This record gives sequence, structure tokens and C-alpha cells, in this order.
Amino acid sequence: MFSLLIFLAIIAAAALWVMGIYNGLVVSRNSYNNAFAQIDVQLQRRFDLIPNLVEVAKQYMAHERETLEAVIAARSAAQTGLSAAKANPGDPNAMAQLAAGQRELNSGLGRLLAVAESYPELKANETMMQLTEELTSTENKVAFSRQAYNDAVMSYNNKREVFPSNFFAGIFGFLPASLLEIQAEKQAQVREAPKVQF
Repeated sequence: MFSLLIFLAIIAAAALWVMGIYNGLVVSRNSYNNAFAQIDVQLQRRFDLIPNLVEVAKQYMAHERETLEAVIAARSAAQTGLSAAKANPGDPNAMAQLAAGQRELNSGLGRLLAVAESYPELKANETMMQLTEELTSTENKVAFSRQAYNDAVMSYNNKREVFPSNFFAGIFGFLPASLLEIQAEKQAQVREAPKVQF
């Protein structure tokens, strides 16, 4: 009878231990999902600002139609990427699609703002200045949200890869999550070591 109680106590302790591991994985997964929701909020805000920015620019940049259309097309591609990522945050393919859409949008916005520099009246337009400032603020919020998401993903991936969680993560279907890495072309060049020749 006493050995049966000890056996049951060991089984109960093991079950509680496995539950703790499972619950820790769930909490970590929910944490990165919540962090992704913050990215979603900031990207939606960014997407909402872009048509207004293009509309103001359109008044001054009539012959820059190609640049304006490229920004609108990039916005659409970025929204598609966000929709795919919202459906499955952390999925490698969805995160790659989101990152590609954001890179394309960043490039288009960069071209738009560079061309806008050639139009002093547009630069001086109060609405344009306000929209540009809001866009810059939103870009900063996106960067902070992305960092929080990547930190949460790293924590989750660490939790699911360490022993003994890795054993139970596989059994319970906790798949690895992907980071969201959006590198601008200039950032990729900065990461390369400079080459010096004499």
C-alpha cells in the first residue's frame, strides 16, 4: 500500500512537471503571438498613412506617376505579406513574405521621399510635413515592435530547444518560430566589411 502511494506520488509529480513544461511553452508562444499583434497594429497604421502621403505628393508630382504607382503597389504587396503573417505568426514562409513586402515598401517610400526632396513646395507643404513626421514615428514604433517580437520568438525557440522541453515540444507539436528580419539595402551594405586597397 505504501509503495503504491509512492508510485502514485511519483506519477503525479511527473505529470505536474510535464504540465509545467507544456504551460511554459504555451506562455512563450502566446508571448510572441502578442508581440506580433503589436507589429500588426503599427504596420496597419503605416499602411493607412501611405495613401494620404501619396495623395498629397500627387498634387505636386504629376510627372512622377511611376514612383507614386510603385509605392501603392508596394503597399498592396506589404499588406498581402502582413495578412499571411497574421494567419500564422512565426511561420518561416509567412515571415519571409512579410519581410519581402516590407523591404519593397521601404524601397518605394524611400524613392518617394527622395523625389519629394526635388519639390520645394511639396517639402514645405504642412500636410506633407505632418504625414512624413507621422510616418517616421510609425517606422520607429514598427522597429521597436519588431525587436519585441524577435525577443519573444528567441525566448520561445530557446525554451522549445533546451532539454527536456525539446522532447516534449516535439510531442506536443510546438514548431520553431521565425524571426522577422527586414533589412534595407543600405543596411545589408553596412554589414559588409569595408575593403581597403592600396
